[in-house]
Amino acid sequence: MSLAYMRVGRWPLAAGLAASAAAAAYHRSSAAAASTCEPGIDPNKWTALTLSKVTTLSPNTAIYRFAYADPSAESGMMVASCLLTKAAIGSEKPDGSRANVIRPYTPISRPSVTGYLELAVKTYPEGKMSQHMASLKEGDTLDFKGPIVKLPYEPNGHKFIGMVAGGTGIAPMLQVIDEILANPTDGTKVSLLFANQSEGDILMKKEIDARAAAHSDQFTVHYVVDKTENAAWKGGVGYINEPMLKEHMPTPSDESMIYVCGPPPMYKAICGAKGVKGDPKAQGDLGGLLKEMGYNAAQVFKF
Repeated sequence: MSLAYMRVGRWPLAAGLAASAAAAAYHRSSAAAASTCEPGIDPNKWTALTLSKVTTLSPNTAIYRFAYADPSAESGMMVASCLLTKAAIGSEKPDGSRANVIRPYTPISRPSVTGYLELAVKTYPEGKMSQHMASLKEGDTLDFKGPIVKLPYEPNGHKFIGMVAGGTGIAPMLQVIDEILANPTDGTKVSLLFANQSEGDILMKKEIDARAAAHSDQFTVHYVVDKTENAAWKGGVGYINEPMLKEHMPTPSDESMIYVCGPPPMYKAICGAKGVKGDPKAQGDLGGLLKEMGYNAAQVFKF
């Protein structure tokens, strides 16, 4: 399958994730053992958090900080997991009220951070939740539920992890990267291929580069942009293709794992669609370039 038809920066946001109740309950008990206070969010009920800070990253992307009611609370999340957001911003119902819109996000703040969580969100013209979040003012609230476990990370579970991310699909990748780099006994080597429309659209590039510089023997990153007029640009330009994957991803092996996160067209081209629409946790069949390159389903995980 060729990616020549697709410009990576124009993929719509997609980060659908579903809850694993047993794993979430397990982690809540583990978090409780490490902390004397209740987590700031709950996997079994919606909790209103207050928007306390907005940090603009680009004209259409920002970091939103939501505060817990208890400033000493932690998220109660594990690596790798996400949370759900909910707002009554959907279609109008017969009684005049609005239907709820629910969307998943992966925080960029570490699970151990107290008092708040942070989301990096790109606002899309037709993105109901991203538009709603962009309209919020400091002091407004948004409903959250979580954690929702996706893939419990095990230190040294693989020697090599390759990551393919598009746009805001970087969030779960950073969650795993930070977990690895924070553990001096975890020798897992990570290579990240990160695609965006332009240099200005690369989320948290300075922070990612700082991680790579501080852990150059363990973490590498290669950026790809749709187009650039910068003659000094050292990353890739155009499309994610097989040569890029061969250069920057570990070879198919039981010692390696590939993570993919991005919008539906990205999944389809790189690793195959995720599966049933109503069950975003479903992995679907392996397809796309990774299948053609010899990877099997056990060596690829779709966030």
